[in-house]
Amino acid sequence: MSADCIFCKIVQGDIPSKNIYEDDDVIAFHDIHPITKVHFLIVPKQHVESLASCSSQHQTLLGKMLLLAPELAKQQGLVGFRTMINTGREGGQEVFHIHMHVFGGGDTLPRT
Repeated sequence: MSADCIFCKIVQGDIPSKNIYEDDDVIAFHDIHPITKVHFLIVPKQHVESLASCSSQHQTLLGKMLLLAPELAKQQGLVGFRTMINTGREGGQEVFHIHMHVFGGGDTLPRT
């Protein structure tokens, strides 16, 4: 855990979130600034700064996140959806704790 990381604080329960899933490895919750009808994040409980910081030791965790996305998307009423992992400041990452956005719903998805 990182003391100054907002996602670590959510994992620890110090900051409330609208959770849709939690197990020993990950937590999933609705984004506070949704860009579509349904927009949630899948966040590992282990603090890893970004996808670029991952190594083979994170393979199982990353696979779990990818396989969880369609399951949770379906539970949230989505048939089609988009996943996105922003990596690094230049890649649009704002919170430096790896996380996957899952979003969809409505007639169109944002193109950016």
